[in-house]
Amino acid sequence: MLRKAARFIAPLAIGALLVTAGCNAGSEDTSGDNGEIGELSAMTMGTGSVGGTYYPLGGAIAQMWNNNIEGLTVSTIATGASVENLTQMAAGDIQLAMSVNGTATQAVNGQGDFEETGALEGVTFLGNIYPEVMQIVATDDSGIETVADLDGKRVAIGPDGSATQGLTMAILEAAGVEPAETFPDGFGDAASKLRDGQVDAAFGILAVPDSSISEVAQNADVHLVTIDDEIRQTLAADDPTLGDMEIPAGSYEGIEEGATTVTSWAALYAPAGLDEDQVYDLVKFMYENTDEVDNAVASQISIETAIDGLVDVEYHPGAQKYYEEQGLL
Repeated sequence: MLRKAARFIAPLAIGALLVTAGCNAGSEDTSGDNGEIGELSAMTMGTGSVGGTYYPLGGAIAQMWNNNIEGLTVSTIATGASVENLTQMAAGDIQLAMSVNGTATQAVNGQGDFEETGALEGVTFLGNIYPEVMQIVATDDSGIETVADLDGKRVAIGPDGSATQGLTMAILEAAGVEPAETFPDGFGDAASKLRDGQVDAAFGILAVPDSSISEVAQNADVHLVTIDDEIRQTLAADDPTLGDMEIPAGSYEGIEEGATTVTSWAALYAPAGLDEDQVYDLVKFMYENTDEVDNAVASQISIETAIDGLVDVEYHPGAQKYYEEQGLL
C-alpha cells in the first residue's frame, strides 16, 4: 500500500463532443454503488482541463469509438482530471474515467486524496493510454535551475483535483520548498501566465511533446527543470507506479536542453458493473484502431504497454477477456 505521503500524487472533445447538459446520457441506468449497469446506448467519459492532454485526446478516442461501435455514443466532459473523474464515476455520474494510474491506486486503497472520503468501490482498469510525464517549465529570467529554486517563486501547480497538483505538491514537499504564491491552473492557462510573466514556473503532467509547452517555448524564453535524484527516489518509495524518464534534448523547438523527471501512465477506468461486451469493444478498438484517433498522442497508445504499472486495481472482466486473447494475461 502507498504511504500517507503519497496523498499528493494523483492528467477533448473535438467540437461535437464537448460538454453539454446532456453529457450524462446513460447515467440514469447507473447505480452510485457501481452495481450492475447493463448495456448502455450512451456513455460519458471524464477527461481533463481544456489546455491539457486528456481533453483533446479523450474527444478523439470517443469519436473513434462512435465511428466503430454500433449502438453506442460516447461523449466527453472537461473536468479537473484524475481525482474528479474517479469520484464522479464512483458516484454514477459518468461511466468512463481517464486518470493517472497512481491516483487510481490511491482511490481503491482509500489513500491520498481519498483518505477522508474512503476507498472508492468498483473501480476497474481498462487499459493504459499513454505515458504521463511530469514537466516543469520555468522562465529563463526566473533564476530557477533546480526544484529547490522554486522556493519563494510564483508557481502554477495544476488544477484542484488533478494528478498534476497532487504530484506537484509531493515534489515540493520532498524538496522542502514553499513557493511565495501558487496558482491552481491547467497548463493552458499556466502557459499563458508563463508567456506573460505572471508566473515563474509551471508544472504539468502531459505527453511529450505537448502542444502547450511547444507554444509557450516559441513565444517566451523558457527551459525544463530536472527533478533531482533524491526527490525522485522519495517519490518512487511512496508510489510504486512512478518511474524515471529522460525528456530528450530537442523535444521542444526553442528549448535546447532536456530534463530528468518522473512518469506514470494515463489510463482508462470504468465501473465494475459496466457491460462486459461493451467494455471489450472499447478496449479492443482503442488498441486496434489507433490510426483513427485524430490526435498526435495516439501514436503512443500501444497494446505492448497496455497493462504496465498496474497496482492494486482489478481488471474489468471485458478488458481481462481481451488481454487474455492477446496473450498478455
